[in-house]
Amino acid sequence: MFSFITFIKDLKTIRKALLLACILFVAGVIIGWIGTASLEKLLLQQLEGLSEISDTLQDSSNPMWSFFVFIFLNNSIKGVLIIFLGAMFGILPALFLLINGAVIGYLVHISAINGQDLFDLIVKGLLPHGIIEIPAIIIACAFGLHFGGRVALSLFRPSTRREERGADWSIFMRQTLTASIWIVILLFIAAIIESTITFSLLT
Repeated sequence: MFSFITFIKDLKTIRKALLLACILFVAGVIIGWIGTASLEKLLLQQLEGLSEISDTLQDSSNPMWSFFVFIFLNNSIKGVLIIFLGAMFGILPALFLLINGAVIGYLVHISAINGQDLFDLIVKGLLPHGIIEIPAIIIACAFGLHFGGRVALSLFRPSTRREERGADWSIFMRQTLTASIWIVILLFIAAIIESTITFSLLT
């Protein structure tokens, strides 16, 4: 029930939400790139907060372990929460995708403007862990969007028989549990990579 094959099969049932999640994330990246100046104040506040946390972790007795624990707990908690917070009509997963995409777009653009080496930023700083972390977050948000869509349909098109609705919701809740488990596993792997390989490449 919780196998990786089951997880992949479940993804096929939320194809539209998965496509929408990808579109929202890419839109966020574009917004972050194009609106660098207008978004600078908002995004800088977030980045300054992360910078302060990074400095604190860097000064710990075991920086790699501290980074791993922080990254894993931060991402996995958000990854699971965003699925179930999607019940509020998918609004929060949509915002989460746009904001995270905008941060990446902003960082890449501001680095290009400042003449920094984009190879180091993208290939060393983003790809090693991002190749797992970003898809995991997009999948989590896709389940959240799908959750919101199901809630909206239940409220505004309550024509399906109660027994059928109950069975459908039972299947979907099992899917969210399977997704939560595998998203945490994927983010665990990403956290290991980010706190070791990415950490070593950028320090």
